[in-house]
Amino acid sequence: MKRRSLINMVASGAFAAGLSTITAIAANAQDVTLKLHQFLPPPANIPKNILRPWAAEVEAASGGRLKIEHFDAMALGGRPPELMDQAQDGVVDIVMTLGGYTPGRFPRSEVFELPFMMTDPIATALAYQQMVEDDFQQSEFSNVKVLAAWVHGPGVIHSNDGVYNLEDMKGKKVRGPTRVINDLLGELGATPIGMPVPAIPEALSKGVIDGTVIPWEVTPALKLTELVGKHTEFGGDAALYTATFVLAMNKAKYESLPDDLRTALDSVSGAHMSAFAATVMEKFDKPGRDVAVANGNEITTLDEVEVARWKAASAPVVDRWISDMSDKGIDGQALIERAKALIAEKSAM
Repeated sequence: MKRRSLINMVASGAFAAGLSTITAIAANAQDVTLKLHQFLPPPANIPKNILRPWAAEVEAASGGRLKIEHFDAMALGGRPPELMDQAQDGVVDIVMTLGGYTPGRFPRSEVFELPFMMTDPIATALAYQQMVEDDFQQSEFSNVKVLAAWVHGPGVIHSNDGVYNLEDMKGKKVRGPTRVINDLLGELGATPIGMPVPAIPEALSKGVIDGTVIPWEVTPALKLTELVGKHTEFGGDAALYTATFVLAMNKAKYESLPDDLRTALDSVSGAHMSAFAATVMEKFDKPGRDVAVANGNEITTLDEVEVARWKAASAPVVDRWISDMSDKGIDGQALIERAKALIAEKSAM
């Protein structure tokens, strides 16, 4: 993939293009502070290296008149699956969450969580953002304003006993983040247990789960490599799965912003934020992996022959998803074809 052009877009795209005009906002524009609520602790990668830098861009683009107030680790109350309702109902102004924390509510977005769909997180994030703008904003996200949508890097299996082949999944109690990924884990022979990220350490320490799927970048914040000693990656460009993130705003609050402040917010959101978030998440996979290496943990990378077995075993998950979409009046096959075409297109940028 031609990364340089994508990363240059992240660094200097819409934000740089519009900054000179945005900073000339009329002096009498009102100041606005927006509350951002999310489920991860402050040291985690997303709040520290994505949401706070983005908030700084928002403030700069608005000439200091639009500010973001951060509330991490569900500080304003509720549980992670309630975040989208909090944004929709105006309990908070902005939330960062996974669409899959509310199973079945955002079915179209699930196309990017299908097994081995993601080949590159930045291209996949941009494809997801494009489909949000073209369709999902008007359909499944119609009750909120999506400021950005993205995905994380390749999902990795972290376990106590190790996973060296497909057969090793049988009977393992494995945490999964979303409906589609839990269906995948079950198809692969595991016993899937759904739970948000913050619940993983306690579930591992108490033996509720034998392992979890999660990208490397979040493992340091969870101290995961101290809780399990074995990790399984997939070779080549294969990614067992990824999960879809959204940064969503209360629709009425967004529409109530003065035109100049809404322009400022838009200038650093959308594809700009989507590519930035995916780039940062992928960048921090290596430091997370390095922690495991330094700790002496065992890392297994499945070869192409073994990965092909996992791909074949996961095919029924895709078939079930297409059938489920059909029951909802959605053309799942068309969504898959569109997602793959966009990923290929964004990869060539």
